[in-house]
Amino acid sequence: MAPISIKRILISESVDPCCKKILQENGIQVTEKQNMSKDDLIAEIKDYDGLVVRSATKVTADVINAAGNLKIIGRAGTGVDNVDVDAATIKGIIVMNTPSGNTISAAELTCTLLMSLSRHVPQAAMSMKAGNWDRKKFMGAEMYGKILGIVGLGRIGKEVASRMQSFGMKTIGYDPITPPEVTATWGVEQMSLEQLWPKCDYITVHTPLMPSTAGLLNDTSFAKCKKGVKVVNCARGGIIDEDALLRALESRQCGGAGLDVFVEEPPKNRALVNHPNVISCPHLGASTKEAQARCGQDIALQIVDMVMGKSLVGAVNAQVLASTFTPESHQWIKLGEAIGAALKSCTTSKQPFSQVQIITQGDCLKDSSAYMTSAVMVGLLSDGSQSCPNLVNSLTLAKESGITVTRNHSEGLTQGACEVEISVNGCSYRATGSVQGGVPVLLELNHSVFRQPVSLTGNLLFFKAVASPPLLPSVTGFLATAGVEMESFSAPAARSGDQWYCVGLSSLLGDLGALKPLVKAAAQVSV
Repeated sequence: MAPISIKRILISESVDPCCKKILQENGIQVTEKQNMSKDDLIAEIKDYDGLVVRSATKVTADVINAAGNLKIIGRAGTGVDNVDVDAATIKGIIVMNTPSGNTISAAELTCTLLMSLSRHVPQAAMSMKAGNWDRKKFMGAEMYGKILGIVGLGRIGKEVASRMQSFGMKTIGYDPITPPEVTATWGVEQMSLEQLWPKCDYITVHTPLMPSTAGLLNDTSFAKCKKGVKVVNCARGGIIDEDALLRALESRQCGGAGLDVFVEEPPKNRALVNHPNVISCPHLGASTKEAQARCGQDIALQIVDMVMGKSLVGAVNAQVLASTFTPESHQWIKLGEAIGAALKSCTTSKQPFSQVQIITQGDCLKDSSAYMTSAVMVGLLSDGSQSCPNLVNSLTLAKESGITVTRNHSEGLTQGACEVEISVNGCSYRATGSVQGGVPVLLELNHSVFRQPVSLTGNLLFFKAVASPPLLPSVTGFLATAGVEMESFSAPAARSGDQWYCVGLSSLLGDLGALKPLVKAAAQVSV
């Protein structure tokens, strides 16, 4: 991937000072403005290439659409619930988080709440402050030998398991992504949720909030749990159904809850917070000096590495870019974009294309079909409109336009190549290209194989005609009349029937209409 130019970044919340320092040391201008209203942010954001936030700033579609220059939104933390990722993707804006910055702090708070639930520490402390000495009221339970269910076995879930195993707890869990054989090496036995619920003495959740996890612990799942089960949520408000939790607490089906997050923050409904068996915190999972320094440092270094063209870490909507940080990938991306642009120019119909098939060939492109597909779509969708397709949003824009995109890879070939076929109004157009000597070249266009590869750079004129001796002089004369110089000429290998030719031009022609008496079809493109 070509380096992304980031010159100005707005930090809209209190982020560790090291973030600003690192960005400035790498030539990026930084402005810090906190506590802005939505309208203030909309007015301010238009002047910046990047935005760094924590969790309070709501980066809505309105904010994103007002940001004409924005290329990256950096979240100094794990979740991106406060960022409209879909709106950012459509605009081609990278959304980045710091996936490991607050892992230890969130895990430690989870363990703190588990232990506090077991021994009623906050309630006992408040009782002491009220002048009481009531040892019997706060009878607790050992954690040794108890079963902890961990729902979500990512970074934080793994760290929680490690720490609670040191207390002699048995750890079981559920995760739809992390393989059971991997979690087994951490001492966590995986099972289905239906198997997990009735086994647990304690349950802690560590998943993102999405439709499949909203209300994961609800009336039905609480009914399947052991009576008196204790639950902890340091992940996202809403994973545990708050109304169901309150009912479970009041019926004593749930013996206690440790909550660091809520559906609404701060919570206006105080029923849960005020319940005697609930230990609540004001979203402190990442609120340690170490986590804030780590998140501030991580987001700054990730942005700098991306700008320098070194790597891409933490992108939640642009995983396709992760393998585009080599000089070789830059040339292949240029090839994909150029083939897309060339094919689009050759479609005589003004109707939008309906299907695109992309086939990468050769061992060198084995792991590159994703970014090659996005690159081709950039070329096909670029039309000077405000959509501004790039590698981040090209497939999303294609889907919104009703275009079916398929990709395949053919192994076994030593030389890499990319073949693209598009369907327009019942007609198909095809092109094959490669990279030779570090230069993107066109090998074939609509079944016409060129004698010499066509360098896909500069101004190119493609035309279809029947091979004949007068053809080249006629085209040369036409170009001379138009005041355009011929810089190169590429003829097809075949010498009969309708064939495609390519001419390199000093500048694009003003009108292709005058070519009609000489050729059957013509197109031009600048790449």
